[in-house]
Order: sequence, then C-alpha cells, then structure tokens
Amino acid sequence: MPEQTPQVVPRVGALLRALADCEPEGGSTTVVARLAGLARPTAHRLLSSLADQGLVDREPRTGRWSLGPELYLLGSMAADRYDVTAQARDMVHDLAKETGESAFFSVRRGDQTVCLVREDGSFPLRSHVLYEGIRLPIGVASAGLAIIAHLPDREIDEYLARTDLEPDWGAAHAAPQLRERIAATRVTGYAVNPGLLVEGSWGMAAAVFDKQGVPTSALSLTGVESRFRPDRQPVLGGLLLDRAHALTKLLR
Repeated sequence: MPEQTPQVVPRVGALLRALADCEPEGGSTTVVARLAGLARPTAHRLLSSLADQGLVDREPRTGRWSLGPELYLLGSMAADRYDVTAQARDMVHDLAKETGESAFFSVRRGDQTVCLVREDGSFPLRSHVLYEGIRLPIGVASAGLAIIAHLPDREIDEYLARTDLEPDWGAAHAAPQLRERIAATRVTGYAVNPGLLVEGSWGMAAAVFDKQGVPTSALSLTGVESRFRPDRQPVLGGLLLDRAHALTKLLR
C-alpha cells in the first residue's frame, strides 16, 4: 500500500538530512536508515524513489547513497533567496582576526541551528566542537541560545513543551537551567555557553535578525576556557553584538 503523504514528507526530509551527515563518502542503507530513524526496508524504498528523481545517487560498486545532482540544481536556484553566507563571511573573518578565536555563522532551520561558516583565529589552542554543517537543537551551544533568547515567550514555551534536551545533552540543558541562561542572555544581549557541550570549551554568540525582526541566525566565537574569562567576556560580547548588528543591517 502506498504511504500516506503526511508520513512520506517528514521521512524524506529525515533521509536527506541523514545523507547530508554522511557526505562526502555517502552512507549505506543501514546507516542512513539509522540516522533518519526509519526501518531499513522503508528507507530503501524511499531512497530508490528519490534516486529515480535524481534527488539522491547510489554508487554501484559500494552501494552507498549520497545527495543527488538534482538537489544541487534546486539548491542553486534557491541560493539567491536564502544564501546569506557571502554577507556573513566578512563578519566571521573580522571576528576571527580581532579575537584570535574560532568564529562561526549559524542559521536557524526549524528547531535546529546549522553552522554554515567557520574561520579559525590565530590563537593556537582551538575548540573543535563546531564545524561547518553541524546541526544542533536551538538552546544548545551559544548560537542556538542567542537565537532562542530573542524569541517571544510564547514560542519559547511551545518549544520547551515539545522538546526535552536533557536526555541527549545533560542536566544543564533541562528547561529550568535553559530558562536561566535565556534570562541572562536577554540582560547582556549576548549568549554564553560555559563549557556545557565539552568541558573547557566555551562559546559566545549574538543573534542576527531578518527584516521582520525575527532572530534567524547568529554569529559566535568558541575557544578554550582561559580565553573567555569574566573580564574578557564583555569585550567579546561587544564585538559580537557590533558585527551582528552590522550583518542585520546588511540583510535588511
């Protein structure tokens, strides 16, 4: 029996995101199914249908699946509307140069943030928690915290009602603790992640807003704990807010 459309659409989305996580080597049907949270027969059936449309590709020798050529063509058509990395790259470069830390630009996609741009600074010790393409729930890491802190209270309540971050990200990401960091972010304007993902790896971020004043992305810095001591945080926060404001103006 053909699958109902409401079931197929989220499953296809999960498969495409799983394939993105497998790039550039691609992934086996078993691996892709596991990443997408689907049964292997279901994943294979959907992947085969997507391959017929050119949306995914399969290497005949290894049987590994990867994103297909049609996705590239569709993405290039959408780039003029959604690609803001060109504007953000200069801001990331400036932050990395001025601070010596690793700088990032991440965008919100649904309940997640996706890192699009990374540039390392001159300081030899670096944090490798974030990289281009990584997806994290909003509220996790400094970029996601900066974004969620500037959402209306109603949207925050709805997000926390449907999302439990604690099982995957630890007790520090339980709703009460997250709300405390949201409140602190609203006071300073910038978010601070005090080594909550990896011990000793700190991050700070400031939100970037679209034409409607919605926080859609963030600029962030990460580095070792000693580089984010209390007396330096206002300096880094000020730089982040300055560049985030400038990028907001460009995007508007």
